[in-house]
Amino acid sequence: DDLPAMDDDLLRRGQPTSHVVHGEAMAILAGDALLTRAFEILTTDLPDPAIAAECCRVLASAAGSDGMVGGQVADLAVTNVAPSSDSSPLETLAAIHHRKTGRLLAASLELGAVIAGAAGDIRQNLVDYGQHIGLAFQLADDLLDVVGSAQQMGKPPGRDAALGKWTYPALAGVLQSRELARACVESAQAAIRPLGDAGDSLRVLAEFVIERDH
Repeated sequence: DDLPAMDDDLLRRGQPTSHVVHGEAMAILAGDALLTRAFEILTTDLPDPAIAAECCRVLASAAGSDGMVGGQVADLAVTNVAPSSDSSPLETLAAIHHRKTGRLLAASLELGAVIAGAAGDIRQNLVDYGQHIGLAFQLADDLLDVVGSAQQMGKPPGRDAALGKWTYPALAGVLQSRELARACVESAQAAIRPLGDAGDSLRVLAEFVIERDH
């Protein structure tokens, strides 16, 4: 989404974005190559064909029209569109981030559960954690774009507003956005409570998601 047709970002983590360095066509092709490479790895490195097939299904669903791509489409559909008085913009935004970010983060956890042969309830716990973390991550990103600095973020702040993006601070204010982010982290940590000590690193990661300054 750094491409000119979407966010048109010139910097990412303090470095020039791919289309700035290599051109838009090469950046698109690089994205295509990386996506297909993921499926090549899954089908080459996993010895059990059934597990490899299930991992491919999980990733394809999370990345495709029901997941990341669909979320990006929904995001573009509301860009520069004022929320109507009879709509529920926060619910719409949550649904966008659920697909755009939450599905892929949840998939990264679910893939580990599938490969490890985890029980179905543990697999679902991890998926739920990923969804909550995805929303917390987006809330933190929205907040950083308002209150962060270019030095911290590695890219200029204020891009969301300049592009007419729907964000939590724009729709609900900074204070409520911080409260929502905290609630997402608590929900994520609750989701993995059944994991006991095995979930400690994930609990720490959940805190980092909203405490980061970049």
